[in-house]
Parts: sequence; C-alpha cells; structure tokens
Amino acid sequence: MSIRRKLIMEDKKLIGKVTHYYGKLGVAIIELDDDLEYGDRISIEGATTNIQQVVDSMQIEHKTVKTARRGDAIGLKVPDMVRPGDVVYKVEE
Repeated sequence: MSIRRKLIMEDKKLIGKVTHYYGKLGVAIIELDDDLEYGDRISIEGATTNIQQVVDSMQIEHKTVKTARRGDAIGLKVPDMVRPGDVVYKVEE
C-alpha cells in the first residue's frame, strides 16, 4: 500500500489539547476529552506543530498509567516541542 493511500485511509478523532509543555523534560500536559491507551497512535497538530507518535509513556500525577479517561490531565513524553493550544488526535486506521 502506498504512503499516500495509507494517509487517505486514516481517520483522526479529536481527543484533547495541550495545556503546557516542559521543554527540559520533553513532556506535554494534555487535557483529555476522550479515552487514551498505551499503544494508541496520536497526532499533535498546531500552527507550527505536526507530530505523530505511539503513546509509550503516559503519567497521571507522576504515576505511570496504561489507560487515561476523559477529563484526565496526563503527562506525555513527546519527541519535539509542542505548544499550549495544540490539538491532539487519535489516529485510527
């Protein structure tokens, strides 16, 4: 399957937004509007942000969790800088 075709087949569902970014740690704080699980693929998008990653490190109140629910504020390790107001989508194939 070509990359172009794969991108067309992916669906994105809005699940939250970035409220803070800790640059020295490379951690984004995300307020969730929907559930998120370890292993989910997400896309963080904004005016100058476009990051896709698999969730492999997620914490609530400094405790590692595998599942976060709607209304939770999570800390998520990210590979690059994000900004408050960036939106977070769950990518579903």
